[in-house]
Amino acid sequence: MTQDGAGRRLVLHLGVQKTGTTSLQRFLKLNAEALSDLLVIRTPEEGTPMRPLGRAAIAASLGDSGDLRRALKIAFEDVLETIPDGPQAVLISHENLAGAMPGNGGETQLYPALPQMLQQVDGVARSRGFDPHYVFYTRRMSTWKHSVWAQAVRTDGYAETREAFLKEVSDLPGWGDLERRLARQLGPDRVTRLALEAETDPDRPGQQLLAIGGIGPDRVAGLALLQSRAMERLNDGSTEFLRRLNGLALNPHARGRIVDLVTRSQHLFTADMPSEGTL
Repeated sequence: MTQDGAGRRLVLHLGVQKTGTTSLQRFLKLNAEALSDLLVIRTPEEGTPMRPLGRAAIAASLGDSGDLRRALKIAFEDVLETIPDGPQAVLISHENLAGAMPGNGGETQLYPALPQMLQQVDGVARSRGFDPHYVFYTRRMSTWKHSVWAQAVRTDGYAETREAFLKEVSDLPGWGDLERRLARQLGPDRVTRLALEAETDPDRPGQQLLAIGGIGPDRVAGLALLQSRAMERLNDGSTEFLRRLNGLALNPHARGRIVDLVTRSQHLFTADMPSEGTL
């Protein structure tokens, strides 16, 4: 507990998907040591409990069962076990904490299970002496839908055309609806929606989020710059190739290998690619 009796500050960054989370997490990882006197940072690194937490959140969002809810609780507890004692605030960032995005696992709504999932997470955090605050980034909805479709094709095996996807999600409410649902479940003072468009420095992403974690602009200005972007959208030809591939009965490992090859060789899927010789 902090000296004023409140729990230890815990900021849970929920993503959502396709709002710059991967670049933000690279920036956090790059500067985790430099910020360690003020902030404990957890992002989904390979081999850490953060990876199972993301998988548990996706599963819990797609299936309503006691076993899935218990798995999410246990996965979150495992992450909290890695947090060292101390006065620093804690920032946990995982885009899949929001659950399945539209196009993943048959989901067509705007994170319908998220309020109930976070209520369970909230209870765990408070029982461990934390004061949790929930943050999510958004983009203009029309732009976001296009990016989500391309990501669902790339990572989730989605096989429908963009036009079919946009028709499926045509009735999605605005981001304010998600914010209101979360606020009703968790309290309006513990939910913050941030606009990705308000981030002004692509080499220092996530400044609004860091401010919520107690990191001021002067401290941010001294952090190391992000040197590369992450998860850039595939070109149209590559995306269309993968969409058609998703209609085939391939095992997930084989499909993953092909996705990696396509990602590295996008120039092969452009209509105006120059000839590289005879076959």
